[in-house]
Amino acid sequence: MPPTRSHLRGAVAAHLERRPAGREALEDLLTALDAETDPAGPTDPIDPIDPPDPAGPTALAGRITCSAVVVDRHRRVLHVRHRPGGSLLLPGGRVGPDDRTLLAAALRAVHEQAGIPPAALCHTAAYRDVPVDIAVRTAEAGPTGGEPARRHYDFRMVLHLAGGTTDAAPRPGGAPGAGAEWLPFDEVGPPGLRAGLLESGLDGRAGPVNASALIHDGAGRYLLHLRDHVPDIWEPGAWALLGGGREPQDTSLEDTVRRELREEAGLEPADLEPFAVEHATGSDGTTVPVQVFTARWNGDPGALTLTEGVMLAWHDLRTLPRLRLSPSTVALIRRHAAEHTPEHGPEHAAEHAPEPARAGSAGAPVPHIVGVHLCLERDGEVLLGLRHADSAYAGATHHFLAGHCEQESAVGCLVREAQEEAGLVIDPADVDLVHLVHVRDRPGAPPRMQLVFRARRWRGEPRLREPDRCVSWNWWPLDALPEPIVPYARAALEGIRAGRPYTELGWDGPGVAR
Repeated sequence: MPPTRSHLRGAVAAHLERRPAGREALEDLLTALDAETDPAGPTDPIDPIDPPDPAGPTALAGRITCSAVVVDRHRRVLHVRHRPGGSLLLPGGRVGPDDRTLLAAALRAVHEQAGIPPAALCHTAAYRDVPVDIAVRTAEAGPTGGEPARRHYDFRMVLHLAGGTTDAAPRPGGAPGAGAEWLPFDEVGPPGLRAGLLESGLDGRAGPVNASALIHDGAGRYLLHLRDHVPDIWEPGAWALLGGGREPQDTSLEDTVRRELREEAGLEPADLEPFAVEHATGSDGTTVPVQVFTARWNGDPGALTLTEGVMLAWHDLRTLPRLRLSPSTVALIRRHAAEHTPEHGPEHAAEHAPEPARAGSAGAPVPHIVGVHLCLERDGEVLLGLRHADSAYAGATHHFLAGHCEQESAVGCLVREAQEEAGLVIDPADVDLVHLVHVRDRPGAPPRMQLVFRARRWRGEPRLREPDRCVSWNWWPLDALPEPIVPYARAALEGIRAGRPYTELGWDGPGVAR
């Protein structure tokens, strides 16, 4: 299926954060993306779970196209000539029905029109999902008047060559007589794109955009993560290192890997050291440089809170051949093992793990995960979302609008999550803390501080902005809450109604409410 409205809206918003002067030209597109119903007519509603093709003629007031801006190390941009004597253009065209993202459309165009496969390309850290330019043009009305004039929006997505050189690329594409050339930034034709490139600082170098952790116990064992066997994720059903892609709030790749370890497993190793750059194949076929950090930890994987994937387990060199692992990860582990002599055997590590490394051990410093939750009330009813059945946490269960607090204040996180998840605009001055739940899901799991805030005022009506996480927003009477509902969410609502500020759940002994 083609890109969703939320994907396009996110790309436009991220672009305007960098180039706010372009907002006026994109106002019609933003209005169409925010519309509750299809602009083709009030009887054609937008299905939030499976929205219509946003690149089609009836889904938006304009048409969506996508171009690839392939940058080499000489700060030049790839252009193609579709016929002898024709103009040099960026590889690109209409977003197709099978292009799930804008980047997928750009990759397809480069392959079809310049003969460069996805494996020869890399995403960029600065512009991974953000267009460097969005061009707007108005197409003339059809000659018979059957098709009105409409605007076309071309999202221009940046890619780098994985090898860093142009020796093997480009070669002629699919069109007869097609050719390709590299143009310096200051010779790129479209003024908006030229200005964006000159301001971008792009240098064509394929640097790491992901980070992973090679966690070992000092005794020859390595902590591996068994990934879900579902489509459209990286290495489905395989064992892999914990880690993920860099997010806008990450100030460094070490921040990225620390955030991923917290989010995926509640794990916070004391020290992380850069070890190597691994080159993996992404889910879209591109080459992904991954900065690998090493960390030493010798706790119990079963005591960690796993929010993604199937399981975490220790493995040593003897078990690697029996696992489904990418060759690059196997080579990485073997290289580390060759450079580090185990201090003891694995039996010694398991039996003599120091107390601070055991999750939940008495006296050990245990970081708390901080969650923020929005308790939005109207006319005696509270807003709750039904989480997607495939959610890593609380699938097919009702819950507050919520998120994890990262490198930001709790209220700032709440305001951001409200906008990202439901399109609600909240002034931080209108937010009050109304309850705190100190919860542990099971013995040994990392403790969590769940902060519940009430907003006195807000703008907008709840909309599905992340349908892969939440399938509906509904208002529920406080005395008739839906089932199933996340237990600590129910406990928080009961505490708020009773005027209590604090609840404990999941600790030894009965729950405490104060």
